[in-house]
Amino acid sequence: MTQRSASAEPAEPAPPTRSETDLVIVTGVSGGGRSTVARALENVGYYVVDNLPQALMLDMAELAYAAGGTARRTAMVLDVRSRAFSTDLAGAVKALRDRGVTPRVVFVDADDELLILRFENVRRPLPLQGAGRLSDGIAAERELLREAREQADVFIDTSHLNVNQLRARVEELFGGEDTRKLRVTVLSFGFKYGLPPDADFVLDARFLPNPYWVPELRDHSGKEAAVRGYVLGQRGATAFVETYARLINATAPGFEREGKRYLTVAVGCTGGKHRSVAIAEELARRLREVRLSAHAQHRDLGRE
Repeated sequence: MTQRSASAEPAEPAPPTRSETDLVIVTGVSGGGRSTVARALENVGYYVVDNLPQALMLDMAELAYAAGGTARRTAMVLDVRSRAFSTDLAGAVKALRDRGVTPRVVFVDADDELLILRFENVRRPLPLQGAGRLSDGIAAERELLREAREQADVFIDTSHLNVNQLRARVEELFGGEDTRKLRVTVLSFGFKYGLPPDADFVLDARFLPNPYWVPELRDHSGKEAAVRGYVLGQRGATAFVETYARLINATAPGFEREGKRYLTVAVGCTGGKHRSVAIAEELARRLREVRLSAHAQHRDLGRE
């Protein structure tokens, strides 16, 4: 008699391991650009903890692992302002690796002359300067950070980088292509309620006939086919949308190069219900056709 084997149950997915925690440690000389690096890491989805005492690195790594989700991409910014700062960064990194976490250490640096110029411009002393000169503080800080500099996984010299170039460099190293793309919000609004304060472009759709004065369209919005057809069917409406779609598409690469990640294109009419809504929806659609990340929002729709 042949024994029939029991059907195997599907295996449960393995639980995530600590090695899946994406941990970045940012350190470097004061004035080198740590804050800009931290903001760039936030732009690409990292949870950033600034001025973290080195003694808490293990605890923070465990919290990131336990939290899961986006917290698994965590960046810790260490600097000599912390009283708990230690020169034994290599030992702290080894302790993390013993726990199964493999961090990447980023060290930011710049020429002494440039560091002095940066601190003179903001008129504040270096953390280790004491009663001495700026150059004394820089020398003391370099000695404290010497081992961390030698053992860094990523070294960034910011001497010849402006803020936008540094941000782009970090996003290139730690972010995927999608995180560096410009995101466009086409925002409809009513002029009678005021201009959107965060608008980068303001478009005025009041040159088009107002559907409000068409009785059968008055109670409907620009999101509905009848109103949309009426607005876009008016003379000049299509050319208006096409012109601005070309303009935004042409300027998008420049905005991305300058580090801008969010662009707000505001489209206004009198009340923000008919013309601006229809134009905003159509403009967002045209931008998506040229592969820009665009969506429409309607600030004042339903406000009347």
